Amino acid sequence: MADPKDPRSGPPDLPPPASDVKPVQITDEMRRSYLDYAMSVIVSRALPDARDGLKPVHRRILYTMFENGFTPDKPYKKSARVVGDVMGKYHPHGNLAIYDALVRMAQDFSMRLPLIDGQGNFGSIDNDPPAADRYTEARLDKAAMPLLDDLDKDTVNFTANYSGEFEEPSVLPAKYPNLLVNGAGGIAVGMATNIPPHNLGEVIDACTAYIDDPAISIDDLIAIVPGPDFPTGAQILGQAGARAAYHTGRGSIIMRAKWHTEEMRREREAIVFTEIPYQVNKAHLVEKIGELVREKKLEGIAELRDESDRDGIRVVVEIKRDAVVDVVLNQLYRYTALQTSFGANIVALNGGRPEVMNLKDLIRAFVDFREEVVSRRTKFLLGKARERAHVLCGLAIAVANIDEVIRLIRAAPDPNSAREELMGRDWPARDIAPLIALVDDPRHRLAEDGSYRLSEAQARAILDLRLQRLTALGREEVGGELTKLAAEISDYLDILRSRVRILTIVKDELKAVREAFATPRRSEIVAWDSDVEDEDLIQREDMVVTVSHAGYIKRVPLSTYRAQRRGGKGRSGMQTREEDFVTRLFVANTHTPVLFFSSLGQVYKEKVWRLPLAAPNAKGRFLRGMLPLEEGERITTIMPLPEDEASWDRLDVMFATRSGSVRRNKLSDFVQVNRAGKIAMKLDEGDEIVDVQICSVADDVLLTTAKGQCIRFPVPDVRVFKGRDSTGVRGIALGQGDRLISMAILRHVDATPEERMTFLRRASAMRRALGIEPADEPSANGVESTEAEEPVTREVELGDKYAQMDEAEQFVLTISEKGYGKRTSSYEYRITGRGGKGIVAMAVNERNGKLVASFPVEHSDEIMLITNEGQTIRVPVDDIRIVGRGTQGVTVFKTDGARVVSVEHIEGEDGDGENGGGEGA
Repeated sequence: MADPKDPRSGPPDLPPPASDVKPVQITDEMRRSYLDYAMSVIVSRALPDARDGLKPVHRRILYTMFENGFTPDKPYKKSARVVGDVMGKYHPHGNLAIYDALVRMAQDFSMRLPLIDGQGNFGSIDNDPPAADRYTEARLDKAAMPLLDDLDKDTVNFTANYSGEFEEPSVLPAKYPNLLVNGAGGIAVGMATNIPPHNLGEVIDACTAYIDDPAISIDDLIAIVPGPDFPTGAQILGQAGARAAYHTGRGSIIMRAKWHTEEMRREREAIVFTEIPYQVNKAHLVEKIGELVREKKLEGIAELRDESDRDGIRVVVEIKRDAVVDVVLNQLYRYTALQTSFGANIVALNGGRPEVMNLKDLIRAFVDFREEVVSRRTKFLLGKARERAHVLCGLAIAVANIDEVIRLIRAAPDPNSAREELMGRDWPARDIAPLIALVDDPRHRLAEDGSYRLSEAQARAILDLRLQRLTALGREEVGGELTKLAAEISDYLDILRSRVRILTIVKDELKAVREAFATPRRSEIVAWDSDVEDEDLIQREDMVVTVSHAGYIKRVPLSTYRAQRRGGKGRSGMQTREEDFVTRLFVANTHTPVLFFSSLGQVYKEKVWRLPLAAPNAKGRFLRGMLPLEEGERITTIMPLPEDEASWDRLDVMFATRSGSVRRNKLSDFVQVNRAGKIAMKLDEGDEIVDVQICSVADDVLLTTAKGQCIRFPVPDVRVFKGRDSTGVRGIALGQGDRLISMAILRHVDATPEERMTFLRRASAMRRALGIEPADEPSANGVESTEAEEPVTREVELGDKYAQMDEAEQFVLTISEKGYGKRTSSYEYRITGRGGKGIVAMAVNERNGKLVASFPVEHSDEIMLITNEGQTIRVPVDDIRIVGRGTQGVTVFKTDGARVVSVEHIEGEDGDGENGGGEGA
């Protein structure tokens, strides 16, 4: 029970006070609270203002330093003092966030125009942290002063701070477009901004151009501001990204490090990087390059050093002697931050609302703001001038009526009475009337009778008047000052009446800033095609590509090998292990696309220049490390293709397998071959692809087996297969234990058996007369065949057709595994139907061994032979005899117990581009 004597106890019969707790839906409360938080972050923390280009924390730092007098003409002050004042008065957030913002404004590699002049360790481009704020000192930089000028002239609005104790500017007067000059970055709730820095001179020129012509197009502005100007310099590749950002507010600007080459010791060349892309951590960049070199993702780099010092950046990349500078550069650009992009997302507060703005929007917002600032400043100066002129008018009246004024003051009992007496009388203006009219103060004007009433401010000024002002000199000073103020007032009024004059002032102030702070452009804008590939930088050069049985591949410049006469010992073509041997060799240009056909019927594609470059006796690189081969899968055929992929649709490819099957596809079926490869041909178990060659309907196919059989049939005998998952059709019927070793594409010539035999006899006789063909070799007609040979026919008159057949004649080179070879006229290989057992290609016995390769050659060509022990020889084709189809051939390569596993055709200057290649045994 309540004690009635206890003052704390209320009347017992009163109801309890109503509760202020109201039930609300949690979803409504979450939505409202989240939106409040989001808007607070957007407006008060993360996004810059389009007018001064500053976020609140930066604005508060600059204002605090200006307020405390930490100007460029004063000594440095401890950064901790600035941070403390900012946090205590205006920015109620962590001191680390404030100090980080202060540090960034002092970094010349972060800001195109630093706003704070720092002394001490303010971090580095290697992402080294700055020293603690108690160790560093700072003051405003000269470039910050134009942002703060006229802050005391009512140019911007002030708002209460978080405690209501102080006031801070809502925006700085900013005489130049700081948002464009220094850029900005920030992440808000649901939006972000990333604005690149620009060149001050270019931006100011664009502003003046907009003032002169408000209808100027964005493209015209881009002609003045071609792109960002990053504080770290470097190169900007093309203008596409910048143009997109300037038109739409969003765009990707590609930056690339600037470099030059230097000759180093041991005849090495070095790439020296002197400027790197904006916001790239140099130390991390160098570390990344070293890591990629160790992982062998970057090739051709011998040594890496960071020689940067206080004079600038210098990252040295020494390349190997056999490396190509442009290729190493492209690899660095592809895998490291030496080439990176700046994702421009121009979002700023415009009128307190976040907007995606284009270049013209930003310039318009700044110019409109400056127009307002100049107008407000002029009104402020007009008010001050009128206040002073008003007081001077009172003094002038007092001087003109000095005797009466002195009498009135002496007779007054006290100052208040004197002031009221002065204000209560009409004073004759006399010769002061023209000055009063010139001042044209609307608050106090002359009466019609030429008299003038003093205001309270004027009366107080008269009472405070010093006697020295009553002298003739004093009266002249008052009159002179009043005349000057009248002229100023007239000028201010003229400015406020004329928008043209306001804009002229804006332009003049912009030009003054330009003269004081503009510097030459640092970032070089270079023309760039985004589709440029590494191969466009590769010199066209013939390469010898070798592949070993164990799957090692390499390329060696063709010029490395010198030609020898037949019967020579050759030179080492690849260093192999005892159990490994070379199985494939071909010659192709560095730009040639190459298809790799695997034993499982897959196909992969690479360019020759991407293959590892090595010395002639080097082992090369493991193919499995280059191509995604499965366990047990190996590359069996490598096919160089035309460089122009657009021409592939007009060409066919002919497949030939070990079992004698053939298949014809359009070459365009293999244009799109991704990194994982694609199915090329379905193979039966135990079968594999022997060769794949380009052909047309005007060609013939020549298949040759290891046991010396061959068959020739027209390409149209094999239909074009639409799919890639079929096994094809029979090309030649193989004998027991035989296998297909070679496929060649020959020109089709329409000739009767009589015409062929007549031509062969005449051509052979002519070559024997010239000593090109020996007279003691047996002819093909004397060799037993698995099919009945053509009967010896009578000669016929060829007439003009002899010249035609002579021009179309090809010579098929056949090589055996023991180094024997011969050339035979293509007319000795008669055309039959597809699928037969064929005819003799070369007499095979213990002396010369099984056949390895058979393909057409020209007289000026050369061939390269390679053995299973890695020995190679380069032989001119002209050194090899032209003999009959069924002969054993002559010694081309002294194998000394080894066996030839691969033969490659090297075209001479007169070659027609027809070639082929045999597969290893």
